[in-house]
Amino acid sequence: MKKIIVWSLFGLLMVIIVATIGGGVYMLDYSLSPTQNRTDTTARFHRLFEQYPETRPWVDSLRQVEALKDTFVTMPTGERHHAFFVNRGSNRTALILHGWRNCSIDFLFLARLYEKELGYNVVVPDIHAHGLSDGDAIQMGWLDRKDMLRWLSIFSADTMVVHGVSMGGATTMMLSAEAMPKAVKDIRFVDDCGYTSVWDEFAGELRNQFGLPAFPLMYTTSMLCKLRYGWSFGEASALNQVKKCPYPMLFIHGSSDTFVPTEMVHRLYAAKPSNKELWITEGAEHALSYKLYKDDYLQKIKDFCNR
Repeated sequence: MKKIIVWSLFGLLMVIIVATIGGGVYMLDYSLSPTQNRTDTTARFHRLFEQYPETRPWVDSLRQVEALKDTFVTMPTGERHHAFFVNRGSNRTALILHGWRNCSIDFLFLARLYEKELGYNVVVPDIHAHGLSDGDAIQMGWLDRKDMLRWLSIFSADTMVVHGVSMGGATTMMLSAEAMPKAVKDIRFVDDCGYTSVWDEFAGELRNQFGLPAFPLMYTTSMLCKLRYGWSFGEASALNQVKKCPYPMLFIHGSSDTFVPTEMVHRLYAAKPSNKELWITEGAEHALSYKLYKDDYLQKIKDFCNR
């Protein structure tokens, strides 16, 4: 009888282990797999012009003079990454970083703000495993911070701004603690609705979408990510990077954001030692601060870049 109980418990334990590992594999693929149509630039431009009609004449004018340059760069990993580059001949350049499963085209509305309204050159990369850039798995900003250093080095200017939204905001913050290219004399960072860490973001989505606690699935999935891709959810922390950032940073977040909860930005702002500003956009849901407050958004960026 005792042997039956022991073997039954052992069998149950094995079922739980197999189910947890299987769930971890599913969650990893669910979270980090690129979109299947990521290279469909025509569809992306169509959606951009629908959502932000003001970008169409701007893009058309750049295309007429061949000023919207497709740029491809080989990263230290050997991967080939893509970006759009607009050169105004300025000594100021903005690096614009898109969100999770978006691409450079989706955020040309921010490129327009910097190029047309502020007179900056703009670089808008497709982050690893997005758009036309190589990569089989999304890195949630953590390893991407090294790629962003490469873009900064290639397009170094006296004055630079790194402006990211959602995952791009997290990438911006993760980058902000790194040593910047020596050619850059003044660099500033704008985080729009970035998360505190990959662990916090995924644990929140696991709870909200599936009603599951962090244990054991988050731990298993993070371990699988470390084994497969070389990084874990816990180490991918914008919060820890912001604590070490010596550069000016503007935090923007919608008060009604539930995808990246608004409480995250308050923790990020508190962690930043100095040279910081916080703007909460009333009623804005995730990544919609610019869409709802275009004039105010432009003025905030102007003030932040010129102070």
